[in-house]
Amino acid sequence: MTGSAQDAMGCFPQAFRAELDLLMKLRRDVRRFRTDPVDEAVLTRCLSAVSLAPSVGLSEPWRIIRVESEAARAAALKNFEAANAEALADYSDDRAASYARLKLSGMREAPVQIAFYCDDETDKGHGLGARTMPEMRRYSVVTAITLFWLALRAEGLGLGWVSVLDPEQMARDLNVTAGWRLIGYFCIGHPEHLSDTPELEQEGWEQRFAALPVETR
Repeated sequence: MTGSAQDAMGCFPQAFRAELDLLMKLRRDVRRFRTDPVDEAVLTRCLSAVSLAPSVGLSEPWRIIRVESEAARAAALKNFEAANAEALADYSDDRAASYARLKLSGMREAPVQIAFYCDDETDKGHGLGARTMPEMRRYSVVTAITLFWLALRAEGLGLGWVSVLDPEQMARDLNVTAGWRLIGYFCIGHPEHLSDTPELEQEGWEQRFAALPVETR
């Protein structure tokens, strides 16, 4: 182990911790992207953060699909628009009007689009830690996404998580392997602007908790 690696095993300097805190504060769910391309080397570097994520039983169940063809992107956009219309129909009055104003996808502008799947049937890891809680594989994928997200932000890129989708239709459109389950569809690119306040809070949709809700038993 190198000296620098040994140092990193302990507490990091205050300056580093402050920068990390800023990075996490500025990690926003981006919906508004510029259309200029993303450097492929930068994207590759950010994707390499996925392999650093912890996973239950060292199963590494994440499966990644780059959505690049016009047909695949059109299908994904159609999927979102249908699911978004159904979601809007579930609201009424002022809440419906508020929902209709929200921009919930950057799929028309984002130059990079990626789907993360979980291989629920992987043999890797031999089932360790997943016998009673098989959902741990999916949580493992989410931890990988979180590292990817932070790596992107550190490079000046934004990520938007599109969850208004029909995952079964998405699986058919992308012709994914049986046993894979959609964890997230992501739009990636250079954000139009940066903020430390969630856009949903800015739009008055919801407010953050005033204090962290921690209970004691």
